[in-house]
Amino acid sequence: MIASLLYVPGNAPRFLEKAGQRGADVVIIDLEDAVPEAAKTEARDGLARWVPAIRKSGCQVFVRVNQSDRLADDAIAATLAGADALYIPKVNSPNILVNLAEVVTPHEADRAPIGFVPLIEDMKGLFEVRSIAQAARVFALTSGGEDLATAMGARPTPEVLRYPKLMIHYAAKEAGILSFGMLRTTVDFADTDALRAAALEARDFGFDGATCIHPSVVPILNAGFAPTEEEVSWARKVIAASQQEEAAGRGAFMLDDRFIDAPIVTRARNLLQKFEKGRLTA
Repeated sequence: MIASLLYVPGNAPRFLEKAGQRGADVVIIDLEDAVPEAAKTEARDGLARWVPAIRKSGCQVFVRVNQSDRLADDAIAATLAGADALYIPKVNSPNILVNLAEVVTPHEADRAPIGFVPLIEDMKGLFEVRSIAQAARVFALTSGGEDLATAMGARPTPEVLRYPKLMIHYAAKEAGILSFGMLRTTVDFADTDALRAAALEARDFGFDGATCIHPSVVPILNAGFAPTEEEVSWARKVIAASQQEEAAGRGAFMLDDRFIDAPIVTRARNLLQKFEKGRLTA
């Protein structure tokens, strides 16, 4: 279960030192937008120190690489440092991922294959998203809301971002992989009420978690994407009742004046599985 992913600039030791203590499921060390060009090489070199240090806290560590002539060196450095996955910006073709896999494979002799999380950030990527989602090593998809809006010549309002983000989300669910994001931009981290509402909305749509750029948002995401006690209790009640009804030869039944059939039972089972995974990794 990955509900919260916290971005930390790769050139900010004072933030990196505390990154693993913020309660996020994943810390994303950012080598891209958060790091000025003059500091990018130093930030990359710092991965050897910061990736294992942050992983000791128990969270996963991803690295957002640069989609430029720095890509290969960033990916190799992240792989050698022991990062769990690469956050790959501006992916608009599965060929990018095929080529990147060839780059990192020779450096994985002493570790499991590093995972890929493509960021869909332009129109070509949006219309290639189904094939990108099916590519090897991809275990999650996400979008870059600000970049998507810029690519459209639009403002990053919830209405503008809703449909493209849902396209990316649907592609992830079709491929059976995780989907990170919310249906609006998360730049304004001070608006906690809006963030809380956005997280709950995203969870209703089936998103698995979301990124944030400030540690104060982490508990909001952890709570927003986690099943509530009432939901867990109801799901257990549905499963128990379904087992009794199935033994009696009934596939559909009434429970507390609510109609229950196979899709509802499956949803209850999925919720409990997510809850149990969350407890095991907490």
